[in-house]
Amino acid sequence: MARPSQRVFPGNAAIISCMALIMISTVSTKVAARTNSMGRELLEAEPPASAPATGPPGGATGPVVDVAAFGAKPNDPLFDNAQAFMQAWNATCKGTGITTLLIPPGKYIASQTVFQGPCNGPITVEVQGTVMALPDITAYPDEAWISFEYITTGIVVKGGVFDAQGANVWKYNDCKRNPNCKHLPISLSWSHCKNVVVDSVTSLNSMGFHTSFTFSSDIIFVNNTISAPEESPNTDGIHISTTSNITVTDTNIATGDDCIGIIQGTSKVDISNVQCGPGHGISIGSLGKYRDEKDVSGVHVKNCTLTGTTNGARIKSFPGPIAIQASDIIFEDIIMNDVANPIIIDQRYGLKNSATPSSVKVTDVHYRNIRGTTISDHAVSLTCSSLKPCDAIEMSDIDLAYSGTKPFMSVCTNAKITFKGKQSPESCVST
Repeated sequence: MARPSQRVFPGNAAIISCMALIMISTVSTKVAARTNSMGRELLEAEPPASAPATGPPGGATGPVVDVAAFGAKPNDPLFDNAQAFMQAWNATCKGTGITTLLIPPGKYIASQTVFQGPCNGPITVEVQGTVMALPDITAYPDEAWISFEYITTGIVVKGGVFDAQGANVWKYNDCKRNPNCKHLPISLSWSHCKNVVVDSVTSLNSMGFHTSFTFSSDIIFVNNTISAPEESPNTDGIHISTTSNITVTDTNIATGDDCIGIIQGTSKVDISNVQCGPGHGISIGSLGKYRDEKDVSGVHVKNCTLTGTTNGARIKSFPGPIAIQASDIIFEDIIMNDVANPIIIDQRYGLKNSATPSSVKVTDVHYRNIRGTTISDHAVSLTCSSLKPCDAIEMSDIDLAYSGTKPFMSVCTNAKITFKGKQSPESCVST
């Protein structure tokens, strides 16, 4: 049985060592049998190389559960590995000490797969191969392809490629026409989890979102790669809701929707060193669409580069009666490369012609040292609610250049703004 490497990657040793002691909360604050003919063709295609995986957290030794021992078959396009994966997980989950679930090299077809806790102790999932979604939409009755649920004793998912083969099902996405559409499956869904590290994972061509976190806390998402075509529908890179204390860093995202979407009920989010593009930018929201939504607060986005995205640093809310607040938000040291709408607050999102203002309060928002180029003549666009105007908005050292011929300007409505330092385009007067 192949055993995982014992090597710990430089820069991650502290993270993974602390995982072994179930201290991710402290670390994060410091780090601030169905197929079709397509299956065989896609198995034969070589995926992009991913970073090699390490062994148990902190280099510690412990039991290793190999999916092969439960009947997993690599490189067989006619075999669904979902049951073998879940049986191996159950054995891992019952283990004591730090237990490793190993997916060896090779390409594994899998339909809907659920990894569920509670577990007896911390777990490492080491993926040395490529896991590929069964290209049949009927194989996913629920909202996710691979789910991690109710795991609170600590988990590291390290290495590997997850290829959802989304091009086979994107045609079923009708969300542009149907406001009550059913979203396609999420590639990697995390729900009710705590003390999570996702490290050096590649997500390709998700059917729906690449990754989502809900009702979770104490998460480190580091050194990952997310990739799907610009035209892929609703393929958000990272979708975060009702989650707290999450760090996203050193990650490349190229996809067809928001690179990162921070949705209701989320707090204490640190995002740094993210390359975003193509995509729809880094967004707070959308907010104010559903009953029982909760506030968003404590979001810090720093040292990120956005290239060719349809939005930059964005806050968006729906018109309507849902009264929540988005506050304590900082976008700083951001580079924009030919980005549309580099700085935007849109409180008429989704319903531009609605006579009802948004009830979402946007306050204590800071844009600092935002620089680069834009394809929009309105590089700064703050369309705030007439019912609850934006306030405590800071614009400090905004230096954007426009390559077009139209007048280059800022547009501000219902916003109380403090301007500091350079302002290009020129600062706006709120109406």
